[in-house]
Amino acid sequence: MRADAVRRVRCALIVVSTLVAVAAHAALPRAVGRAFLDAGIPLNHVSIVVQNTAKPRPLFAYDANRPRSAASVMKLVTTFAALELLGADYRWKTEAYLGGPLADGELHGDIFLKGSGDPKITVEQWQSFIAQLRAKGLAAIDGDLVLDRSRFALPPYDPAAFDHEPDKPYNVGPDALLVNFKSLKLTLAPDATGERVSLQAEPPLDAVALGAPPALSKDDCSDWHARMAPSIEDRGDRGAIVFGGTYAASCGEREWWIAMLDHPHYVHAMFATYFRAAGGRFDGALKEGRVPEGAVPFAVLESPPLYDIVRDVNKLSNNVMARQIFLTLATASFAPPATPEKAAAAVKRWLARRKLAVSGLVLDNGSGLSRRGRESAAGLNGLLIAANASAVRDEFASSLAVAAVDGTVERRFRDDAVAGQALLKTGSLEGVRALAGYVIDAAGRRFSVVAIVNDPRAARAAPALDFLVQWVYRNGAAWDPALQRK
Repeated sequence: MRADAVRRVRCALIVVSTLVAVAAHAALPRAVGRAFLDAGIPLNHVSIVVQNTAKPRPLFAYDANRPRSAASVMKLVTTFAALELLGADYRWKTEAYLGGPLADGELHGDIFLKGSGDPKITVEQWQSFIAQLRAKGLAAIDGDLVLDRSRFALPPYDPAAFDHEPDKPYNVGPDALLVNFKSLKLTLAPDATGERVSLQAEPPLDAVALGAPPALSKDDCSDWHARMAPSIEDRGDRGAIVFGGTYAASCGEREWWIAMLDHPHYVHAMFATYFRAAGGRFDGALKEGRVPEGAVPFAVLESPPLYDIVRDVNKLSNNVMARQIFLTLATASFAPPATPEKAAAAVKRWLARRKLAVSGLVLDNGSGLSRRGRESAAGLNGLLIAANASAVRDEFASSLAVAAVDGTVERRFRDDAVAGQALLKTGSLEGVRALAGYVIDAAGRRFSVVAIVNDPRAARAAPALDFLVQWVYRNGAAWDPALQRK
């Protein structure tokens, strides 16, 4: 009798779960559900929400409260929180201090650099910072470079931990004194003679030895990177890149981005390179320390405003910039130094004040480049609806990639009516494909759209995700779930 009772309970549970799945499936437009099935994606591996932003409830929602990995779509949480907590005009400051007297252009002592977590110090901005030092009369330094990175307190970071690709710029970790994403751009092209390969590095760092360029070949350009047979040695304080293969003339000019050195030694190399290039003299060593209490900055580099920074984060899906912003959020609620735990707590406090519930939210590093990060489609939809009604609506929306125009969807939706009419953030990891944002139909109605796929074959889901966006543009205003219109 007991075994029979257990079997009856199990059967009842199966029936209930089947009915729930059928009901949820019925909430989807048939054409949308069919698009995922045709791509080989089971619908129980998909979460979707679509809502007219002028209406109080979603147009339809499918398995919307299940926490899933949404990859880089996580950046929407980080950037919206930043725009509200820090302010759209927020700017980071990188400061230089003199650790001794400046006489006749020569600093008799160390020079200090203090970072605050600026997400985007480019080569050009770094050069302008150095130019400030020179314009203020600093011509020579007889001391060392002291880096104050105390704004962030970070756990040990392994750039190879995520996918065993430590030299990829997307795996660069955050730092209070991040400069040029800690990366080099190598440019290769046949030289003017057509007999050799021209190889240039930007920035040209003495700490990174660049070997002879690969030999020029007449091969086709397929798999050009592997054919160069590059060998990378990175010891943190110095590194080397050697080429053992060939480069095809048919490739023309190509760029290869690579992350090198640890953060302190990269900054030291950048300082030495560009201070000398500006006509200054510096041969000092690297130290780490704190700026003396009460010291006055000698020069200050201000970042672009946050509203400009978030465009790079969302349109181009820049991971380390997102992590820099995420850590900075800790300072909105807690005294420095910023930690990932403080940042996560600050965001959750903000969500609670905003009455935004994101079921199963796991922020991890705020960028989405994580196997731990989780969020629900319903939570993301609530975030989009709130952002659309917020004081930072325009700054947030303008940070999203525009269909067929720019960012991560520049090559998608071309030759379709939705081109230029969808503002989207995409997410992609192995086993994950996602998108979230707004679709604006021909009558100007705005719809929030969230779709998350977690499946080993998620890479196949791109056409179905695109179809969802196109369907909302064409049919969102007229769709009636009772009639199951296509």
